[in-house]
Amino acid sequence: MEELRHRVERLEDARPTATAKPAPVAPPQPVPVQPRPQPPTALPIPRKARRSPASAEELEARIGTHWLNRVGIIAVLVGVSYFLKYAFDNGWIGPSGRIAIGLLAGIAVTVWSETFRRKGYALFSYGLKAIGIGTLYLSLWAAVQVYHLISPGVGFVAMAIVTASTVVMALTQNAQLLAAYALAGGFSTPALCSTGQNHEIFLFSYTTLLAAGAVTLTALRGWRRLAVGAFFGTLFMYIAWSATYYNINEFGVTSFFATLFFLIFAAGALVPRVKEPVDATFLAAMLALANASAYFLEMYDLFGNAHPNTFRDNASAWLAIGLAAFYVLLAQQVAKQAAGAENRRLLNLVHLALAIGFVTTAIPLKLNGHWITMGWLVESAALLYVAQRLRHEFLKIFGIVALLFGLFRLLVEGWQRQPFLFLNWRFATFLVAIAVLGAVAYGAQKSERSDERSGGLAAGVMLNGFALIALFHEVQDFFQPEINEKWTEHSYAAARSVETIRSFSHSAVWMLYGATLMFIGFRRGSAFLRWQAIVLLGITIIKVFLFDTSMLDLGFRILSFIGLGVVLLGVSFLYQKGHISLPGRGE
Repeated sequence: MEELRHRVERLEDARPTATAKPAPVAPPQPVPVQPRPQPPTALPIPRKARRSPASAEELEARIGTHWLNRVGIIAVLVGVSYFLKYAFDNGWIGPSGRIAIGLLAGIAVTVWSETFRRKGYALFSYGLKAIGIGTLYLSLWAAVQVYHLISPGVGFVAMAIVTASTVVMALTQNAQLLAAYALAGGFSTPALCSTGQNHEIFLFSYTTLLAAGAVTLTALRGWRRLAVGAFFGTLFMYIAWSATYYNINEFGVTSFFATLFFLIFAAGALVPRVKEPVDATFLAAMLALANASAYFLEMYDLFGNAHPNTFRDNASAWLAIGLAAFYVLLAQQVAKQAAGAENRRLLNLVHLALAIGFVTTAIPLKLNGHWITMGWLVESAALLYVAQRLRHEFLKIFGIVALLFGLFRLLVEGWQRQPFLFLNWRFATFLVAIAVLGAVAYGAQKSERSDERSGGLAAGVMLNGFALIALFHEVQDFFQPEINEKWTEHSYAAARSVETIRSFSHSAVWMLYGATLMFIGFRRGSAFLRWQAIVLLGITIIKVFLFDTSMLDLGFRILSFIGLGVVLLGVSFLYQKGHISLPGRGE
């Protein structure tokens, strides 16, 4: 046992002494980290209050890359011009040498500019190209017009080659700016090579190529600004030529080219560019408006120069109708492209507006007198009906505008005395206006929109106003011949007697109309109609007590007061009865 004990002790001594593990200590509780206080969020500062560093840098970059570049181009061209003038004045270089230097310098600068473009300095490269291309045009102009070294035809062809080469560079480099250079040079070429003679067919054929080329580039690359520039260049070319050379014998050729120009730029709207930016679509819409307006005015002027005014108005009216139909078709075509493209919707609305505008223009050109008013009123009714069926706000706006045109003209129309009571064109025109206003008021009642209901109420007030004006004219015309006859015969007392009867008739009409309006208001349960009746009866009361008392004879005075009293008592009875079961109470 003793030996066994010693062996156990030796074994324990041989084993490494295990360090007593300390009692497990609970991990320290994490000290809550206080979040760093966030700086207070700064309120957005209006843009006008301070310019952000980014926008300031953008402005600086734009000044440095664009504005200074363009000013530098102008400065270099001016400096070169002064140097060449100095050299020419001192006879250092002969005419042929001057032209050769200009052409070589233009070509060299244009080629040299490619070095900068390849290195990434595109804007600077385009600036050099502007200098080179401008130098080529000026050199060719000097060769033709100043030194007469080459014929205008040769100079024209040479400039056309420069223009075509610039277009090729624009396409290969996808640079709209170069295309603009080509366009500017192309439209400048006829003036630079002008012989002072009339070459209409050649000039306008060349202009047609430029216009068609610009529209084609717009279709290929989406360069809307190029089409706008081509339009104004074409318009300037047309006006400049017409002011100088046009005569009546050239009506056919001139109208043909004017129509051709119009069709070229009208076709530009059909270019399907669904992802086109909004500003480019706006340019296309403005181009459509300008193109249509310019063409119509050009043809109106041509019609006036070729034929008397009656033919001009008739021909222009038919032209306006034809343009309206053309733009309806064009609007439908654009609408097909507008599916899923919100930016094309503007073009569709503009073409629709042009169609409506030409119809509105054709009415006064083709019709006369009250037919113009009727035409606008009928047009407004058609537009408002279609707008209601299609839920089309744009058409509704034009319908309201046409309606206001018709109503305004109805008020200011210089009507002659009508021979028959009620059976006359004036009263018929008023009836058309009343019918349109009634349809508007009736349709607005069913609308869920508050603005449309308010418009319907306004139409109802205008309806009653125009009805009273129509009745006023009829009463006036009924008594006016007899009054004129009495005054002609110097029967002044008799004339004043007829005027008294007419004044009483006006009061009677107002009372009857007010009573009828009140009755309808009770039957339909419309407080709105009843209030209009109250206002009209109030005006009638003022007239009877203030004017009829002093103007009417005793007999008519008695009738006037009794009639007014009966009407008012009847209205009062209706209101008292209505307190028990008043239709529309609480409106």
